[in-house]
Amino acid sequence: MALRLFLDSADPAAWAEWLPSGLFHGVTTNPTLLRRAGVPCHLETLASLTRQALALGCREVHGQAWGQDAAELEACGRALAALAPGRVIVKLPVTRSGAAAAARLIEADLPVTFTACYEVHQVLVAAALGARYIAPYLGRIDDQGRDGWSDVVAMQRCLRGTGSSVRLLVASLRDAKTLSRLAAEGLDTFTISAAVAAELFASVATEA
Repeated sequence: MALRLFLDSADPAAWAEWLPSGLFHGVTTNPTLLRRAGVPCHLETLASLTRQALALGCREVHGQAWGQDAAELEACGRALAALAPGRVIVKLPVTRSGAAAAARLIEADLPVTFTACYEVHQVLVAAALGARYIAPYLGRIDDQGRDGWSDVVAMQRCLRGTGSSVRLLVASLRDAKTLSRLAAEGLDTFTISAAVAAELFASVATEA
């Protein structure tokens, strides 16, 4: 599979700066990023954001569903997917209720990204259900005192070992060096901040 980069931001100003570059397949958002951007987490607001992202050339917008149980997650996920059919990817937590909602959405041919992945074995849930992506939080795994890099590489091996088409969407990447190391191991799908995107161009020798 070809390299696929996403911009991890809900800030339209960052989208306007980076999406025209052609580097990014799409954007990934979540309630935390919405709060940082000062954007309310409401369906109407997300509809407006989706239109803005698509107008800037975004091919996929990953929006996180919310709800107290599987039924509410499914209903929210369907509403999000309807904002731009085939272009909005519904993010769901890799929990039992999230998996139950995902199963219904995938059955309806709606694309799903499992999010908040912290354990190697969780990728098997995504593979079994046929999700489009699953997003491990590498930096946050490191914050737990674990080796996030090794865990993410093991996740990729699990997916390839099972012949799964699920893309491992590596999130919580804090520098371009880590992204490069993972790419050297064969990982090909990443979501990065605008700051890490800028690092991709950082070279004193090239500037000279």
